[in-house]
Amino acid sequence: MAERIILSPPERRELNRMSQSRSARVEDARRAKIILALASGRLSLSAISRQERCSLNTVRLWRGRFQAERLPGLWSRHRGRVTKAGAEKLDARIIDWTLHRKPADGSTQWSCRKLGAALHINHMRVARVWSKAGLQPHRRRHYMTSDDPEFEHKAATVLGLYLKPPVNAVVFCVDEKTAIQALDRLDPVLPLSPGRAERHGFEYFRHGTLSLYAALNTATGEVLGKTASRHTSAEFVAFLEQIVATQPAGQEVHLIADNLSAHKTKAVTAFLDAHPTVHLHYTPTYSSWLNQVEIWFSKIQRDLITRGIFASTTDLHRKIMRYIRHYNKAAVPFAWTYKNSAHRIQ
Repeated sequence: MAERIILSPPERRELNRMSQSRSARVEDARRAKIILALASGRLSLSAISRQERCSLNTVRLWRGRFQAERLPGLWSRHRGRVTKAGAEKLDARIIDWTLHRKPADGSTQWSCRKLGAALHINHMRVARVWSKAGLQPHRRRHYMTSDDPEFEHKAATVLGLYLKPPVNAVVFCVDEKTAIQALDRLDPVLPLSPGRAERHGFEYFRHGTLSLYAALNTATGEVLGKTASRHTSAEFVAFLEQIVATQPAGQEVHLIADNLSAHKTKAVTAFLDAHPTVHLHYTPTYSSWLNQVEIWFSKIQRDLITRGIFASTTDLHRKIMRYIRHYNKAAVPFAWTYKNSAHRIQ
């Protein structure tokens, strides 16, 4: 039997993690398994080499390194390639061209091959420099900055309702998902099969559209829903009345909505005057992401609407309401967070 290695509890935990990792290198996992086998004291060096499919010298090598340096001794020790003279200058030039110049052919961004040809170097050198510097010229993201002069105040009000709502009050996020099309496919749907995605025919017949009004209870995650053929202020007020009707008499109700014109009409003002326990809070302009019901809209879009087949607007209404009923059976509130509070929300 091989000489047994004594492990401390932290060492054993780390070695078990390394040996079971699905993302670590195979060599690292094998070295951890070798040390764990030596720590068991039940196998000889040759048995461990056969078990791990490596040479006897490999087992001896990592045993010696672990005994001498413990866990740090298991890391690889290759020196790597020697940096060529002027490499830093060339790397800086690649980054400078990427950030401050455009291709001569009129393209809006560089590819590694175009920049390599322009600098007369191998395109893989460009790719390695980009990877090291975290540069991705082919990618693009959009953003929208709110121009609301009361952005901080409105955002703080909405976030306060999420994090610490008033005592004995209920908070709803309210919005509309407009123009949901009742699409019926003209060709049969080819079902999902191994190696092939579900396929829909390109042609369709549109039976009409519906608007979905939804109110998300931020405390429970449950959704109140209503469909309408038209998207008007009167329909919005009718939905607000439906929300209030589901709550006990005298219940304080806080509603979070965006700045759509249908939410700020005289009819809405009259409704609020008639219901003093209902308070309507508007999100800042261009900040609909502060409204949690938008998260739920994206969910129903993925789950039902995108791939749904609807024979009529009545069929669309029936399937939407069935989805809401099933969703509410296991509804949970969203774990809504903002990761970097040091940055201004916009």
